[in-house]
Amino acid sequence: MSGAMRQVEVGGAQPYRIAIGPGLLDDGATLAAVLRGRDAFIVSDGNVAPLYAARVIDALRSERPDLRVGQYVMAPGEEEKTLDNFARVIDALARAGMRRDATLFALGGGVVGDLSGFAAACWMRGIDCVQLPTTLLAMVDSSVGGKTAVDLPQGKNLVGAFHPPRAVLADTSTLRTLPPRELRAGLAEVVKYGAIGDAPFLDWIDAHAEALLAMDNDALAEAIARSCEHKAAIVERDPFEHGERALLNLGHTFGHALETEQGYGGLNHGEAVAVGMVLAARLSERLGLSHADDTTRLRTLLSRLELPVDLPAGLDPQAMLAHMRLDKKAQADGLRFIVWDGIGRAKVLPGVPEDAVLAVLRG
Repeated sequence: MSGAMRQVEVGGAQPYRIAIGPGLLDDGATLAAVLRGRDAFIVSDGNVAPLYAARVIDALRSERPDLRVGQYVMAPGEEEKTLDNFARVIDALARAGMRRDATLFALGGGVVGDLSGFAAACWMRGIDCVQLPTTLLAMVDSSVGGKTAVDLPQGKNLVGAFHPPRAVLADTSTLRTLPPRELRAGLAEVVKYGAIGDAPFLDWIDAHAEALLAMDNDALAEAIARSCEHKAAIVERDPFEHGERALLNLGHTFGHALETEQGYGGLNHGEAVAVGMVLAARLSERLGLSHADDTTRLRTLLSRLELPVDLPAGLDPQAMLAHMRLDKKAQADGLRFIVWDGIGRAKVLPGVPEDAVLAVLRG
């Protein structure tokens, strides 16, 4: 994957830099520049570690021969994002003797990033975490912003912490090894940024849909950089999700309920968010906020990107509603949803009547 490195600055109380470009995992100088001490620890999974872990360690040691390096490799999959695996990472950090100034490198997709970030937040009350996302979904969403967590059987991301990374290094050449389904899952989150606040970006995605699916280098780099700029700006203004940052959850209340009801074994996260965004658009329509044309436009674009747009058959609407009541976005005044007044104009709506939600789920 050719192209120059792009950088996005994330401001706020703990500023950091997102670097986007090919070859970053082999760039010893860039990797070593984030180290504060002499300890490094890599967390990865069984899919990613065989491809990249040794390369990252070699690159770090080429710059810092004195470095003590530990690593932990977990099984891949959303169903592995558990308290048990969190405990195993903590145990591995302890066995490796990682000190207060250690740096944890999260090498993988969103599951590795979320779980590793949470472990880094807790080990010795907080050590540096550097996100090395290897999926499009992680590059444009989960690696940025410092939300870390694990799942419980009752729902997604219910145990976690805010722990901003020290840096995010998104090596776009890793996308070459990504299965097509995972690439498309990441495109759902790219579409989300246009849907919530940037109608011209949605037009750009529309115009470049084929290039993105074909993994065109420049189109992907542009999509990643623009997505990160959107997320960085929102996170900077609302680091702890007290307001505007909730907009990043467009489609996620429906999507998380769908994932939980399927036991994390059906649609993947990006696919669930794609379906969830269409349901959120239909809810907005039902509440008289938006027009059917907006829903159709979103649906058509997601379909062009080969993403699902309908609820899988056989899901129980009442069971999904029960999951939504436990969602972190629900509050005392009832269900909160991210809805829109049309493309590029998302907003938070509290107190959404449950019968409207059930009607949308029943189609």
